Amino acid sequence: MRIALAQITSGTDPAANLATLTEYTRRAADTGAALVVFPEATMCRFGVPLRGVAEPIDGRWADGVRRAAGQAGITVVAGMFCPADGHRVTNTLLATGPDTEARYDKIHLYDAFGFAESKTVAPGATPTLISVDGVRVGLSTCYDIRFPELYVELARRGAELITVSASWGAGPGKAEQWNLLARARALDVAGYVAAVDQAYPGDQIAGTGPTGVGGSLLASPLGEQIVAAGADPALLIADVDPDRVRSARGTLAVLSNRRSGGTQFDRAESRG
Repeated sequence: MRIALAQITSGTDPAANLATLTEYTRRAADTGAALVVFPEATMCRFGVPLRGVAEPIDGRWADGVRRAAGQAGITVVAGMFCPADGHRVTNTLLATGPDTEARYDKIHLYDAFGFAESKTVAPGATPTLISVDGVRVGLSTCYDIRFPELYVELARRGAELITVSASWGAGPGKAEQWNLLARARALDVAGYVAAVDQAYPGDQIAGTGPTGVGGSLLASPLGEQIVAAGADPALLIADVDPDRVRSARGTLAVLSNRRSGGTQFDRAESRG
């Protein structure tokens, strides 16, 4: 299966961001890709109030994504915001395309590095998988990548490829952490990880919140970097081979070797 990783720069205008998504979706389809993955917050970047731009999953913006996917004949995964309880929203991935319609609400909220996502975003609770061209695809969002147990659960449910749509926060060592985490999660499950970030928007916007550092990549089932972007907008194209996943899981049997319920360790005793 051919996959496209759409590293874009979202602004604060959902209509303009939808136009960008439509353009990149068409370009991805022209390469023969069956799946194009966009970043978290494709609908509207972080750093501005989100409640005012949030729309239902069957609203106009999501319908625009569906229209773009339908016209191109490709499955699209893109980040948006939906109304939730009170003043909060859900940080949602919409997955839509031929024979595909699903949503994933971000489970792990980014309350780290001085940012408190939980103040404005309500957490999700349910892992989500879709099928594209016979490949089982798990969905995840940004901070989720720091929680390997979610990736193991998605793989346990059959995921051969796991996407992570992100709007990564800038800072010392953050780009290196992003690359390392994507490759580590691929090794955790002996499967592909397609990590798609927002492009770096410049120092001024980067100071307003987690708005992306670039560095999108596809990691192989053995943690190799297959393709990668720099900091600027880019469209990466690569092929995903389920046979490589089966081979890797036969060689690096971390899933089948995993102890049921997690490994239990005896309490260590220190002397001296």
